[in-house]
Amino acid sequence: MAKAVSCQWPVRSVFESLSLPRYICQNPYRSFSASCRRCKPGHGMRKGVQDAYAHNHARQRQAANKIRQTELKEQRRAALGDPIRGATTPFVESFDTGLPRPTMASIEQTSHTTTAQSPEQPPPSPANATEEAHLNYYLSKPELQDSLDYSRVLSEPLVPTDRERADPVKEAREAKDHEACHATAFEAVSRIVSLANATGRERTRANVQRIIDTFGRHNTDNYLKPKAPSLQSTYSTIADQTPMPRAGPDTGSSEVQIGILTAKIRVLADRYEGANRNDKAGKRDLRLLLHRRQKLLKYMQKKERGSQRWSNMIEKLGLTEATWKGQIAVE
Repeated sequence: MAKAVSCQWPVRSVFESLSLPRYICQNPYRSFSASCRRCKPGHGMRKGVQDAYAHNHARQRQAANKIRQTELKEQRRAALGDPIRGATTPFVESFDTGLPRPTMASIEQTSHTTTAQSPEQPPPSPANATEEAHLNYYLSKPELQDSLDYSRVLSEPLVPTDRERADPVKEAREAKDHEACHATAFEAVSRIVSLANATGRERTRANVQRIIDTFGRHNTDNYLKPKAPSLQSTYSTIADQTPMPRAGPDTGSSEVQIGILTAKIRVLADRYEGANRNDKAGKRDLRLLLHRRQKLLKYMQKKERGSQRWSNMIEKLGLTEATWKGQIAVE
């Protein structure tokens, strides 16, 4: 490799005689083809920057803008809510036990069977209903009460027909023992059929039934107004077709399916956030349910946005915009 040839005579005096700029000849040992950057005015500053105060002020504004952008991003993320759980509501909290949350309202105001509701007013929510409407093993409160009354009649002590030989003390003792045995049997059967002692699968089954009763259109059509028709359907030339009557409870509408998925997502989220953090299969199932609910929410927002069905479902299930907007990631 060839070495750079340095000048052998005093370069400074030569360049001064040629009237060239002085900053070119500050280093007398550099070759003629190279220029000295260290000798140029403004060395150490960015190209085009002449005012150090304005440069530092611009850097401060840039740093403040980055901090503000980070704060706004966090505020928007917090406004969207939790994409997995959403907002907590009494109806969603009742999924954990399968029982409605206790309220201060009286039984006459909250029971489905004792209160006659008008078509304009919605029935009370299962989250505010009394516990007798929700039992395990597909039982209802009237059925349980009838069975207990019938067993009480069958187990009553026999009354002797000959009253002259009857012992009143013995009859009173037997009646007292019978009442105590019936009270013990009533308490045992009540604990057996209670959802508080049920398994997770049985609670999920009860929650699904409650969701169908709450969001099913066979009930909500009586008090929720449908969405206003669009202009295309108003001026359409196609004759209006009368809807077919339902053959049973509504289990396939979007709001019912979203409610069922929300109950299952809550169970999987509680399990995944606990000791089963490394459960890859559970994480995959949770992600699938979240994306399935997101698709249904986007579809229902497109079809029912602004209607009472949409607002009723969002209010009771506590769903936020993060559940159907953007990307949902399970970490």
